[in-house]
Amino acid sequence: MRTINAAGLAVIEQYEGLRLDAYRCPAGIWTIGYGHTRGVHPGMIITQEQAQQALQDDLLTAQGTVENAVGNAATTDNQFAAMVSLCFNIGSANFRTSTVLREHCVGSYPTAGNAFLSWNEATVDGVLRPLGGLTNRRTAERALYLH
Repeated sequence: MRTINAAGLAVIEQYEGLRLDAYRCPAGIWTIGYGHTRGVHPGMIITQEQAQQALQDDLLTAQGTVENAVGNAATTDNQFAAMVSLCFNIGSANFRTSTVLREHCVGSYPTAGNAFLSWNEATVDGVLRPLGGLTNRRTAERALYLH
């Protein structure tokens, strides 16, 4: 299986941040470690080693989704890494239907790169709104994708 490169991992670690205690993200989802959400509950505490393991486990899903979704489309390491970062954050189902993937698969790389920027919103208090952190992350993913 293809794996994310160091540049892509750095984007995920930077924008997810590391929290060893459970917290609610801006969208209200219980989260811990580097953006891990599965099985997280209030009051949960983990070690840095557990956070790293959860990240590696979560990356397996995102990497597999991107690898399967791009199929035989020519994909550089940076393109793959940027798409894994996006998939990690928005989920496999959203990634599979994204303009990023659709345009990448037809070789329209500038359009695919720009499509990262449209994934900067989250539902906060029942309202879909742009978040500065997501805007910054998408800009970093776009730059990595196009590099």
